[in-house]
Amino acid sequence: MNLMYHSTRESSKHVTASQAILQGLSPDGGLFVPTSFPKLARPIEELATMNYRELAYEVLKLYLTDYSEEELKDCISKAYDEKFDTPDIAPLKKIGNLNYLELFHGATIAFKDMALSILPHLLTKAAKKNNITDEIVILTATSGDTGKAALAGFADVEGTKIIVFYPKDGVSSVQEKQMVTQKGDNTYVIGIHGNFDDAQTGVKTIFSDLDLQEKMKKAGYRFSSANSINIGRLLPQIVYYVHSYVELYRRKEISKGEKINFVVPTGNFGNILAAYYAKEMGLPIGKLICASNDNKVLFDFFQTGVYDRNREFILTISPSMDILISSNLERLIYHIAGNDTDKTTELMNSLRTSGRYEITPDMRDNLKSFVGGYADIKETKEAINKVYNDTGYVIDTHTAVAVSVCEKYLQENEDNLKTVIVSTASPYKFAESVLDAIGKKDIPEDDYEQAKILREISGVTIPSAMEEIHSAQVRHKKVCETDKMRAQVEEILKII
Repeated sequence: MNLMYHSTRESSKHVTASQAILQGLSPDGGLFVPTSFPKLARPIEELATMNYRELAYEVLKLYLTDYSEEELKDCISKAYDEKFDTPDIAPLKKIGNLNYLELFHGATIAFKDMALSILPHLLTKAAKKNNITDEIVILTATSGDTGKAALAGFADVEGTKIIVFYPKDGVSSVQEKQMVTQKGDNTYVIGIHGNFDDAQTGVKTIFSDLDLQEKMKKAGYRFSSANSINIGRLLPQIVYYVHSYVELYRRKEISKGEKINFVVPTGNFGNILAAYYAKEMGLPIGKLICASNDNKVLFDFFQTGVYDRNREFILTISPSMDILISSNLERLIYHIAGNDTDKTTELMNSLRTSGRYEITPDMRDNLKSFVGGYADIKETKEAINKVYNDTGYVIDTHTAVAVSVCEKYLQENEDNLKTVIVSTASPYKFAESVLDAIGKKDIPEDDYEQAKILREISGVTIPSAMEEIHSAQVRHKKVCETDKMRAQVEEILKII
């Protein structure tokens, strides 16, 4: 029997997994969720014999039930191949008393590779399965990492175009270079004068623009998304939580059924939501520790039950977390509301009109798996410095937020569970901030020169992603105001 999906705001209309992936966002503005959570079908002893690709199949086959075994395995083999610089795909490294799940060994040295390597293959197969002949236009907002990972995944994929909007002054130099140098005749990158929330809101507005949809339909186009609002982006992220648990069991660091904690640096909420889905599938997880930076809207939400984006937007050294509207939180709201689409719609409308909402006491009771924490810029730098001086291990500015939050959690709570830090980006992606935190003086302005110093300090080879952009030609130079985003899309698609 196929597992079906429906919107967080309307439960009567069901679609298959492939249809949900094709649409990206539900027409009513809601996000697709599964009608139920499947349970992991194999015991830990069997899972412990599997490599990452095999684990991916065991997880994804439970959700993507209208894909055949052959189709799904083909997507997985094409996604998790030599583009990753380690056969483990996502190594789990024991550093000091903590385990670091390194999710940055793909083509763009950030965790988004883990899902965006497979999404293009899931999407193109979904189009064929549903007899779609329109060209698919991937429309995406990025706070830095999704953009490049999506561009790399969809570059020159037949039957697709990809348009990425990013905050012109809200990403690191390396993140921007990775995007604006992207090759591919079907790739388009546009900076906006605004922050990530502005870009994300603009993209959602375009998705729900019925007039534009009609124009696109006549021209033979249809939208889909590579953001984690697309269920096809979210589901592959479940795999690495299962993988890390299995790896700890394999090493005999935990026994069967023993719970572990995850600390996840969080912005748009998709990464930690995937861990929640893993827990709902039966993975033994204790606490999901949500780590925020100075933009601590999620920390305040877990503390008070009030989500309020009416606050100053702060640019930090962990830019991928500089977010005040965490889109994937809507899926969690739906689940903790007892799968109540009316309540979810009410709260999301309140967020849209007033910038805030408050959940009920019963909903707060359903958040007991989560703990919120935050680290400011000073604490983030201190975490990088301490980890390096204590262990010689170099972490990036987002992973450092998680480390700082983890340390505070352990100081404040008697919790002896094994803890996994979800390491979301390579320090090479934020080399200047990392070198500054370590205490290096006279840091050169050039990204590649910074990378060479970091190589000497860390003993880790400069990733090929850094080598490639060192001399790459800038191909994308457009910048626009947020109210011109639709016009940019129309110009690219020649549907003005």
